[in-house]
Amino acid sequence: MAPTHRWPFPAEEITKARFLARPNRFLVRCETDGGRKINAFLPNPGRLWELLLPGAILYVHRPRERAKGDGTRKTQHTVLAVERDGHPIFVHTHETNRAAQYLLENDLIPPLRGSRILRTEVTMGKSRFDFLLERDGRELYLEVKSCTLFGNGVAMFPDAVTARGRRHLLELAAMSRRGVRSAVLFLVHCPRVQWFMPDYHTDLDFSRTLLDVREEVQVIPAAIGWKRDLTLDRQSTKILTIPWDCLVREVKDRGSYLVIVEVPSKTRLQAGRLAARNFPKGYYVYVGSAMSDLSARLARHTRKTKKLRWHIDYLTTKADRIIPLPIRSSERLECGIAEALSAILKPGPGGFGSSDCRCAGHLFFSATNPLHSADFHRVLQRFRMNYP
Repeated sequence: MAPTHRWPFPAEEITKARFLARPNRFLVRCETDGGRKINAFLPNPGRLWELLLPGAILYVHRPRERAKGDGTRKTQHTVLAVERDGHPIFVHTHETNRAAQYLLENDLIPPLRGSRILRTEVTMGKSRFDFLLERDGRELYLEVKSCTLFGNGVAMFPDAVTARGRRHLLELAAMSRRGVRSAVLFLVHCPRVQWFMPDYHTDLDFSRTLLDVREEVQVIPAAIGWKRDLTLDRQSTKILTIPWDCLVREVKDRGSYLVIVEVPSKTRLQAGRLAARNFPKGYYVYVGSAMSDLSARLARHTRKTKKLRWHIDYLTTKADRIIPLPIRSSERLECGIAEALSAILKPGPGGFGSSDCRCAGHLFFSATNPLHSADFHRVLQRFRMNYP
């Protein structure tokens, strides 16, 4: 058996640190075991909410010698992976292509066995694709996507809206119609999953496009595992199942939702006919549903200027920040979501229920951002990531 691939990061150049904050998409603040606070480059534009929780263990790389061309970088530290449930999840999107190259060269992706890499970073039309392969005497263009979002045996991509990813799918499909073979490889950085689906909760347009092009573009979701020394575990690589029939039914603009409302200071508020109530500084989570035009409903909730119709409208006018979290489904789930949240969050002021149910309330309170809570993400994944 061939030896496990050694990733090009010497062990002495990798250290562990605890996550503190993410000032912007590409920078994190963390603390080493010795108590030193450092900034590190995060080469991943995704949200990574369920990974970058307070105190999460980061695998940080700092080369001994400064690389040429790095003179403009503000930090020489780079985040490679984040631990989840004791396992490293690789988050360095640029280095994911090296993992894909290794898997291709060692025939570890069954649908692409026998392929030979002709070139990398290949321009075609207005886009650049990761690999140009030769397979069965014909060329095949391959785009690689890095997937770190998973739960309940299901992996989903993307974790943030990706107009670029959707454009890649459309261009690969157009190439296919011209007789040029094309494929997209989703590398899921966790082997403990069985299913792959586009994240239609987060990016409906990307998900609809993947459904539309599935007969023209070969879609390959492959789960891979990483060892604690950040070497690839060859034994864990496997191809995941895509439940297309389920997606055809569920990828529609309907379902339930959460809205996180950040209130920056204590507020006394009278909502409609409800008596005035005190709203402490903190975060409020509202649960609702819209079995049609869900996107329009969420867009309305996030607008500050609007006709005040529902009780939640009065609260959002006082918000510092409003974060919508759709849960698209053919079933009405709002009461089940409210029940699940009641186990981890405090109830909010009364009167914010739903006219369609007998729940005690659909508004909840947290002194801290619920997106920083593993329990909150488990509830979110419970309803977003169901076995098909």
